[in-house]
Amino acid sequence: MDLGSNSFHLQIGRVVDDQIYLLDGLRDPVQLGAGLTRERRIDRTTQIRALDALSRFGERLRGFPRGAVRAVGTNALRVAKNAEQFLAEAEAVMGFPVEVIFGKEEARLIYIGVAHSLPPSTEGRLVVDVGGGSTEFVIGAGLKPELMESVSMGCVSYSFKFFPDGALDKQSFKRAELAAANEIERLVKPFRRAGWVQAVASSGTARTVASILRSYGWCERGISAQGLDRLRSSMIKAGDINALRLPDMREDRLRVLAGGVAILIAVFSELGVDSMEVSDSALRQGVLYDLLGRVQHHDAREATVSHFQRRYHVDAPQADRVAVLAERLYAQTVTDPAEDDLLMLRWAASLHEIGISIAHAGYHKHSAYILAQADMPGFSQHEQARLSRIVLAHRGKLTKSELEGLRARSADWSLIYSLRLAALFCRSRNEIKFPKFLAGSTDTGFHLALPADWREAHPMTQAALEEEAQEWAVLGMKLELRTQNGERLHPAG
Repeated sequence: MDLGSNSFHLQIGRVVDDQIYLLDGLRDPVQLGAGLTRERRIDRTTQIRALDALSRFGERLRGFPRGAVRAVGTNALRVAKNAEQFLAEAEAVMGFPVEVIFGKEEARLIYIGVAHSLPPSTEGRLVVDVGGGSTEFVIGAGLKPELMESVSMGCVSYSFKFFPDGALDKQSFKRAELAAANEIERLVKPFRRAGWVQAVASSGTARTVASILRSYGWCERGISAQGLDRLRSSMIKAGDINALRLPDMREDRLRVLAGGVAILIAVFSELGVDSMEVSDSALRQGVLYDLLGRVQHHDAREATVSHFQRRYHVDAPQADRVAVLAERLYAQTVTDPAEDDLLMLRWAASLHEIGISIAHAGYHKHSAYILAQADMPGFSQHEQARLSRIVLAHRGKLTKSELEGLRARSADWSLIYSLRLAALFCRSRNEIKFPKFLAGSTDTGFHLALPADWREAHPMTQAALEEEAQEWAVLGMKLELRTQNGERLHPAG
């Protein structure tokens, strides 16, 4: 599902020999971006319209396993201050969670979708997708995106800003094109330096414009700069969006046409493009192929984690030691753990020390900052925030302000507990024989039982565990430490 700023789309596909064959699709012109108030809140009328659409989508997806469905939200949900409240309602009516993705992640997925719809090629491709609230620019080769950017300008936002009453005149177009050109300006040098052989436009705006140009004989295929000029002149001559005589034009698409045309004109002018092919595929097809990669264990998130380990010179053996022990602790602590939680724990263990590349003192804070702010292909906003929070909490005080929003029953506390103890046990950074332990959770916290002889042989670790119990006690949770025979090692917190 693609919850765009203009339209919501549901796409269902069937996998045959690593290819996705589209079976069914639904579309609803929600125009979520148009419902954003000046305070950047989605108004309730628009929310209700969106929830009605998602309820219908949910009915179509009834019976699908959770791992076979992925829903992504784009610009409107990135900027809306009340997005969290809306997303909770969306999951309730739809039955599946929505991931809000960063602009560069949206660009990556768009490129994947477009690339799968084109003939194989090793030559550079420029892909531009004019959405409702943002426009994505990507240069890649084959199926691999290489340079990705997202700009906060879209057909909905520009149409409502520069053509609010539907009037079409030279000054409105000039203001819209100039605003778009200013946004694109910072991309020009790096994109021209990277270069491309083929230029492709995707999204509903591009398909609509290409259809208009073809119907009037202004461009036989795709979109041309000359065709755009003629379309703009025709729109200005009409004087009003409702006076346009365009064949087979949906009303919801007509209302946002002017903003989309102005953005495309600026794109062509600033990047020096004469013509663009138009792809029928875009974000939702990219999400399908990315989901297929996860199912087939070609998860882009795994590649990102490996890249970050190399980039920040992570001590891989140490990260592996921590990951192995954390997973053992978690397996005993949580009954029937969710796959998403297991992945999050492993990634947190793999990346918990990336901040050491900046400074050892407070390295967990540096690690958390990097994970919260860096571009991490494959990860949604929520996943990055969650990963950052767990890594931040693996060391130091548990009363950090960043943890205040965690509910008492949140699954993240078990992840934090497992990672904290694993890092504590592995503090020597040597290969050690982990003791046989018994771990578990209670209504008020956690418990851990260790062999008495191991405890006696590791007094420093025992002292650290007692300090750890005090940390949980300050938080109002218990970490109860026992020997294997049941003797309590430290008073319950």
